[in-house]
Amino acid sequence: MRKSHPVRRAVLAGAATVSGIVLLLSLKPASDPGSAQAAGQAPPAAAGQAPQGGVNGAVTGDAVQTQYGPVQVRLTMSGGKITQAEAVQSPKGGRSDQITASSVPRLNQAAVAAQSADIDAVSGATYTSAGYKKSLQSALDKAKASSGGAQGSGNAQTLTGDVAQTQYGPVQVRITVAGGKITKAEAVQAPKGGRSDQITSTSVPRLNQAAVAAGSAEIDAVSGATYTSAGYKKSLQSALDKAPAGGGSSQAAGSGGGSSQAAGSGGGQAQTQTLTGSVAQTEYGPVQVRITVAGGKITKAEAVQAPKGGRSDQITSTSVPRLNQAAVAAGNAQIDAVSGATYTSAGYKQSLQSALDQAGG
Repeated sequence: MRKSHPVRRAVLAGAATVSGIVLLLSLKPASDPGSAQAAGQAPPAAAGQAPQGGVNGAVTGDAVQTQYGPVQVRLTMSGGKITQAEAVQSPKGGRSDQITASSVPRLNQAAVAAQSADIDAVSGATYTSAGYKKSLQSALDKAKASSGGAQGSGNAQTLTGDVAQTQYGPVQVRITVAGGKITKAEAVQAPKGGRSDQITSTSVPRLNQAAVAAGSAEIDAVSGATYTSAGYKKSLQSALDKAPAGGGSSQAAGSGGGSSQAAGSGGGQAQTQTLTGSVAQTEYGPVQVRITVAGGKITKAEAVQAPKGGRSDQITSTSVPRLNQAAVAAGNAQIDAVSGATYTSAGYKQSLQSALDQAGG
């Protein structure tokens, strides 16, 4: 057998060594952001860019009533991002159990993937999906409000008002407030079905525009949409009430002209407060009064709840405006009952007094 030449052996050995090094380098874990992300690892933060700020912990959205039962979503957040979503309430009983079991896990996954409430409804679970999205949005609104404090006085906030029940369905308003002004208003719930669809489609856009223009809940009702307008104004006012006072920029406060709820802002100006009394239960329904107090005086009074349905509608429409006027004129709860509205008057005075008690007067 012919022996290999020593030089040839050296060349082959060198080639083998180089091949081994190349192979080892090719097995080195990828360090570029795209490779790290593909492997399920978070990409490194860019230089000079801090992780997204925001809430850390659990945030629970409002319970949303659907045709088949309430839906309520809880989020777990880290650095302002949704890391987990779960439904703490969902429709149950009968076929709802099956629908909930198949749809809610998919909605949870979609919420984490989208990082918003802009998720698709699950086929066959329309009502559950709609309720889930509304509760999810309210949780996100709460997270934004609690984390949004202080990146300048013009920082925008999204505030969702309470649901106002009307004769034709619930109304709920969401507003965006920046620099103490309403920059956007929208109805996240409004009456629907039958003729309500037409009324809602024409009245709500006008109410949204009016809210932005007025910067308060002092807006006119839309003709032909009395109940929707009343519900819109109530929910809008409750959203404005949630806007924190102070912080260097006045927040729209629902007391005409965009005046601030001055909470210790100094300058010798009288502080304006919006105070909502306790609900007074009467034989014909609940009564609840909200007042605006400035300089120790009642400057505005309104009934955010009053008996309704049947003859109560007529009694409420005539008595409540008179009670509101009397409360402002008297500056206290020592007002006369309206003839023919004894129960409503008594409930009004009781709720008015509880609102005054909150003001310490």
